[in-house]
Amino acid sequence: MRRYLLVLDMDLLALDEELDLRPVSYLVARHEQEPGEVVVLSLAAGQQAKVSPLEFALSAAVSLHLPVPARYPVAPRPGYDINAAAEHRMNLAVRHLKTIGHQASGLISDEDLVRAVRAETRAHHYDEVILATGRQSGGWLARRLHLDPMHQLRRRWGQRLVIFAPSPGTKPGQ
Repeated sequence: MRRYLLVLDMDLLALDEELDLRPVSYLVARHEQEPGEVVVLSLAAGQQAKVSPLEFALSAAVSLHLPVPARYPVAPRPGYDINAAAEHRMNLAVRHLKTIGHQASGLISDEDLVRAVRAETRAHHYDEVILATGRQSGGWLARRLHLDPMHQLRRRWGQRLVIFAPSPGTKPGQ
């Protein structure tokens, strides 16, 4: 039986809709080839809870009536429990994977993408790592120099790393 590590940073079905049904279709096809076990690793990215310096600058520009971009980065609302959201995301994905026919379980990590995947793959054997992310990690320079998380994991996993993410230039919903 093949083992897959499915890494999520957002709801699987919402991401699936955003990416034209590719992640779930891929998992269904894998199940049809050979039933497997999927472990869902839900990332509780704590760094998203902080307000970035860019957000402070945008707030200042707005208050001074300066021209600013049309889309603003936002911090989570006060009282938003990142860990509860990650647990909810994980439970939904596990339930959906069981509906497809996979054996599924889940875990939550508050580490960044690379550390979380490395820790889990050091502790357990996986035939494939599937990244289903709603955002690109790392800036354009890191991607250009192949220092971003996707390239770091690609060096370790090669073709056994499957990535479902919006392309760097696309906006959510495109």
